[in-house]
Amino acid sequence: MVQNITILGSTGSIGTQTLQVIDHFQDKFKIMGLSTRGNIDLLEKQIRKYNPLAVAVLEKEKALQLENRIKDLKTSVFSGEDGLHVLSTWHDVELVVIALVGFSGLRPTLAALKENKKVALANKEALVVGGELIMAEARSKNITILPIDSEHSAIFQCLQSGHTDEVNKIILTASGGPFLGWEKERLAAVTPAQALKHPNWEMGAKITIDSATLMNKGFEVIEAHWLFNLDFKQIEVVIHPESIVHSMVEFKDGSTIAQMGLPDMLLPIQYALSYPKRWENKFPRLQWKKSHVLNFIPPDRNNFPCLYYAYNAGEIGGTMPAVLNAANEVAVEQFLKGSISFLHISALLDEIMKKHNVKLNPSLQDVAAADNWAREETRIAMQKIKGEC
Repeated sequence: MVQNITILGSTGSIGTQTLQVIDHFQDKFKIMGLSTRGNIDLLEKQIRKYNPLAVAVLEKEKALQLENRIKDLKTSVFSGEDGLHVLSTWHDVELVVIALVGFSGLRPTLAALKENKKVALANKEALVVGGELIMAEARSKNITILPIDSEHSAIFQCLQSGHTDEVNKIILTASGGPFLGWEKERLAAVTPAQALKHPNWEMGAKITIDSATLMNKGFEVIEAHWLFNLDFKQIEVVIHPESIVHSMVEFKDGSTIAQMGLPDMLLPIQYALSYPKRWENKFPRLQWKKSHVLNFIPPDRNNFPCLYYAYNAGEIGGTMPAVLNAANEVAVEQFLKGSISFLHISALLDEIMKKHNVKLNPSLQDVAAADNWAREETRIAMQKIKGEC
């Protein structure tokens, strides 16, 4: 049976790998919609290969350019956030893959759930900023959100061995990024080029920087809280430099179940697409006849505080996670441009969180307002930093 699928963020790292998985199972999927922020060159190639009914381009001028380029095709072109909404709610679509980056994934995720679409979620920020809203909508429609993040896919798979009420804790593994073991003196001089050289994973620029600061793992803690309905005290993080154990579940009887594999996103993407079945594939696999050493180290709270800011934001709840996410998006963008230092990222997050007046049980409008407030406050704080430099 062929499943109709839309991929939001099809030109990014997860989006292109999702299409790579689909190429292995062409008889199982029909591509209905694709989207990009502004990479219309790659999107045009995808359109000509997969022949979707519709695509969306977030940048409106580029949407017009793309529409002109594909006049010979029947694919409809939409633009802006309205375009993402159209694609996520298209009546014939059964599964929506949310592979967008940042706050932009929240509204399409909610829209898809409201229209009873299955959702495969790679956009962790959607749950970070709007987890309460998303999970309420999913529960009301009796929809299981299928996680694509390798760590949450691992937890999701491990939980097949038991029930959530039998869980003692979950253990999220983190590679430690490119600066594992570095002290603040060295971190102060880190360049964007250094931070983008992840030792194990190939990812987009933003998530790679988040991995270097451990902010990505902090976001995953909040994401796990919502996905698996666990208290923050039940979510532990350990540094695992080899990235072979993708995460673990410790049950109340003391048994720990781990999901292992190569540091490759193809398997978690496939599991989200195939769930509850497992399809045979020819992807690379761990070779167990070779010697493997697995190390597990506690996180360095002093030199990488972002992880703990995320725990704090998650425990406070309300609009605080949205503020953390927004401030981080702006700070990472400026670090990549060379405008601030690596250590300024965590300093800015701490400053903005301390300024925020939290609103509990927020609406979508409250979350959006908190997001806008945090972005503006972060920009103001950065101007002060630049003035001091």
